[in-house]
Amino acid sequence: MKVPVSRTKAVKARPARKVAPYRAHDVATVESFRKDPAFAAEYLNQVLADGDQEELMVALRYLAEAFGGVPKLAARAKLNATTLYRTLSPKGNPELRSMQSLLRAMGMRIAVRPIAEDAH
Repeated sequence: MKVPVSRTKAVKARPARKVAPYRAHDVATVESFRKDPAFAAEYLNQVLADGDQEELMVALRYLAEAFGGVPKLAARAKLNATTLYRTLSPKGNPELRSMQSLLRAMGMRIAVRPIAEDAH
C-alpha cells in the first residue's frame, strides 16, 4: 500500500508584527511632564482650580516623579524625604511652607489669579 504524499506547500514563517508599546497612563503623564515643564505647571494650575485634595496629591506625586523623584526633590527642597513621602501620600496634607519648597525645587511657585467673571 502506498502512503499518500502530502501536497501542501511549506509555509514560510511570517515575521512577527510589531505591536505598539504599551505605556500606563501614569508613566505617560510623568514622561510628558518631564519633557514639558510648562505643561506640568498648567496641569497643576488646573488641578488647583478645579480639583479636590485627592486630585492635588495625585498631581503632586506625578510631578515629583517627573522632576527627579522624592529623594532628589527632598534634598533640593531641604525637606526630609520620609516626611515628603508621607506628605505626598493619598492622605497627605502639605503645609504651605512644604508646598512652596517642593514647588520651588521643581522650578515652580504658587500664584493667585482672579476668577474669571464668566465662571460664576
